[in-house]
Amino acid sequence: MNSRAFRRSAVAVAAFSATALVLAGCASSGSGNGEGSTDSDEPVTLTIATFNDFGYTDELLQEYMDENPNVTIEHTRAAESGDARANYFAKLGKGGLADIEAVEIDWFAEAMQYSDLLAEAPDSVKGRWLDWKEAAATDGEGRLVGFGTDIGPQGICYRGDLFEAAGLPSDREGVAELFDGDWENFLDVADQYREATGKPMIDSANSVLQGIVNQIEYTYTEEDGAVIATENPDVQAAYELVTERAVPNSAYSGQWSDDWFASMANGEFAAMLCPGWMLGVISGNAPDVTGWDIADVFPNGGGNWGGSYLTVPANGENVDAALALADWLTAPEQQLKAFANAGTFPSQLEALESEELASATNEYFNDAPTGEILSNRAEAVTVAPYKDANYFKYHDALQNAVIRVFDGTEDAQTSWDTWVAEVEAF
Repeated sequence: MNSRAFRRSAVAVAAFSATALVLAGCASSGSGNGEGSTDSDEPVTLTIATFNDFGYTDELLQEYMDENPNVTIEHTRAAESGDARANYFAKLGKGGLADIEAVEIDWFAEAMQYSDLLAEAPDSVKGRWLDWKEAAATDGEGRLVGFGTDIGPQGICYRGDLFEAAGLPSDREGVAELFDGDWENFLDVADQYREATGKPMIDSANSVLQGIVNQIEYTYTEEDGAVIATENPDVQAAYELVTERAVPNSAYSGQWSDDWFASMANGEFAAMLCPGWMLGVISGNAPDVTGWDIADVFPNGGGNWGGSYLTVPANGENVDAALALADWLTAPEQQLKAFANAGTFPSQLEALESEELASATNEYFNDAPTGEILSNRAEAVTVAPYKDANYFKYHDALQNAVIRVFDGTEDAQTSWDTWVAEVEAF
């Protein structure tokens, strides 16, 4: 597998990367078949805005431009999905968004409130995704307004060299056996690592919160709209476990800071909860480190973290051309290429059933059989958490509560009470 990935610019604002080749010629005919075509041979510049690493390398985008010589693609990557969300809702329906905008699963339901402001995908693409992936992007009028990119089945990424130095198993099978159990067991191992090394094993406390919450079917609201966030014993138990045991075993409160990116290379921590898309983040920010590996295991069974969509604002200047590019980028062939580039695990049925995925390995991660491992992890997922339009704000506020405990600005009970007050004020 190609382990080359976008090496993230460590900034808190959007990092710009554009392919600025203006090519002349004729586009191929047809649309909506995954072959990446436009309906006009007029020169057009298409802008696409994503975040983190979707696996959309300059080389991949160049393939589309080679097939459609009248198209120039400019790709902007935000440092993290929160930046993208703020920009999206500030501009949706008003103008100023990219021709194609990526939306992350935790705030996708929020975007679906405004499905009338998004262009409808062609009928020809319907039915190629996992049922639940497509259903989430289909509004009450039956309009499909999101092109599914990846899903996020999780294993555990770890530094084999650091585990060995701590006296822990370092081979994949041994690590899988080590972590086979519940979250208490995972944190027991973290205690062992800290006792042996004096360092935290986990990258961030909030990644543990994310992992636990993603295994709860109803977290903050129920399908009838009832808010259960502050009265949900599962949420309170998750918070207490994280603040009591994950906080002292974590290098950071959250992810996506400059120091967090740098720490993937400097050994500040030794393990991460690892959806497929995290593979590209790690290899892109620690390209010279040889110790990273991935184990086919996850606390308490299985969990899905992340997975995104591409949307086309209906008031964009190049809607038809943007729909054609979004179609091409999310077709099975390109989903497999994105997986090779960044570990973004496919959501397309044809891609999921392919031998190319099943046999995929990753040289950077000690030649791990990542296709097999992540396929196993996908099969282990038994819960799809309910996420309504308010999910993001409740969850973000709970993450902030963990941050306050990590930083020592509030004790765990006070920070919980602060969160409760915030939820009641929403």
